Amino acid sequence: MKRARFRQPRSGFTLIELLAVLAIAAILLAAGAPDLRQFIRNQQLKAAAADLFAAIGQARAQALARGEVVSVLPKGAGGADWRQGWTVFLDRDGDRQPGPGDTILAEHGPLAQDIAVGFSFTTPAPPFYIAYNGAGRSCRDSNPAAARYGTLSLFHGGGIRRIKINMLGRARSCDPARDASCDGPAAPP
Repeated sequence: MKRARFRQPRSGFTLIELLAVLAIAAILLAAGAPDLRQFIRNQQLKAAAADLFAAIGQARAQALARGEVVSVLPKGAGGADWRQGWTVFLDRDGDRQPGPGDTILAEHGPLAQDIAVGFSFTTPAPPFYIAYNGAGRSCRDSNPAAARYGTLSLFHGGGIRRIKINMLGRARSCDPARDASCDGPAAPP
């Protein structure tokens, strides 16, 4: 008697099944990629605004603790480009630049590519610094009694975040898409 041979079913996928799954995955990935890019831009913008907001808070806290003027100055040429990062420091030698005789409290490196920063303060000319006096009020670095307040705006991928500093030196971070009182300069061209 001959035994009947039964074929064992083979496990795995056929080539057609594999190609169908890959095609569906490629379509879903292509549809989701623009949203992923926008998500990354939004996260970069939020992180940059949070870092700058923290530096401003640190400057105010250190000014209160030390009873001296503490400044936040952009690293860009002439103190005009926040995209290059910033330095929080005590300007001991009075030259308005961080140097060997000054106390550097914190430094931040460059922001993510394509983030733009707008500056709208009571003194609009460079250097674009933020300074706090020993009472924790925003001031001019050359005159601790003169108030200096305004708005720093960060722009990236259609998103905007603003840091508003009032006359008393209190800073708040806001999103103009969610807060009607979050006005400031328009996005640069």
